[in-house]
Amino acid sequence: MPKLPQFKDESLLRLALTHRSYVNEHPDESENNERLEFLGDAVLGYLVGELLYRYYDNMTEAQLTRLRSALVDEKQLAKFASQLGIGELMRLGKGADKDGGRQNPSLLSDTFEAIIGAYFLDSTITPVRAFVKKLFIPVADSIVCPPCDADPKNLVDSKNRFQQWALAKFGQNPEYVIIDEDGPAHAKEFTAEVYVKGKMYGLGKGRRKQDAEKRAAEVALRKVGLV
Repeated sequence: MPKLPQFKDESLLRLALTHRSYVNEHPDESENNERLEFLGDAVLGYLVGELLYRYYDNMTEAQLTRLRSALVDEKQLAKFASQLGIGELMRLGKGADKDGGRQNPSLLSDTFEAIIGAYFLDSTITPVRAFVKKLFIPVADSIVCPPCDADPKNLVDSKNRFQQWALAKFGQNPEYVIIDEDGPAHAKEFTAEVYVKGKMYGLGKGRRKQDAEKRAAEVALRKVGLV
C-alpha cells in the first residue's frame, strides 16, 4: 500500500488535513487547507503533464490531455486519498464527519491536492515528482493498456522480448531497478522500473522481484508497440 510522504514540518501536513468545517468549530484555529489545495492543484497539473509527456512519447497532444484529465479528476484523486488513508486523518467538523465527509470524494480529492501543495512547500519539487510518479504511472498504464497479466505466457517471456528489442534498437541490454518494496515479510510487493540508455520504459509490481521486472518489461513492450 502507498504511504504518505514524510514531512519535515509536521504543521504543514496538519494544515493540509484541516477542513474549513473544523476551523469553524475551533476558534483557536485560524487557517484551513484551501490555499494549499489551490497550490497543490497547480503543482499536480504541472507534474502529471510533465510525467506523461516524458513517459508516453508516442502520444499526441489530444491523447495526453485526455489521459491527464482522467488521472487528475475528482474520482481518481479520491482513490489515491483512500489508498493513503487520508480519510481517517482529515480534521473535520463534527457535522461534516457525521455526514460521511471521510468518504466524500470531493473532500478526499481536495485534501489530496492540499497535501501535494504542502509537500511541495516542505520539500521542493523533486521529492514531490517522485511521489507523484510512484502513484500515477501504474494507473496511467492501466488506462492506456488494460492489465498486462491476462496472458501468463506473455509475462514469462516479456523480459527476453524487450531485451531483443533494446539490443536491436540501441545495442544495449535493459537495466531493471527495484525502486520500492512494501508490505509484511510474508506478503511483500515489489516495484520495478526498466531503463534503456537512461530512459524509463516501464514500471511494474509483483509479489517477487522477478514478477515486478517481468511486468515492467510487459509495459515497456506495449510502449514501444510490440504488444
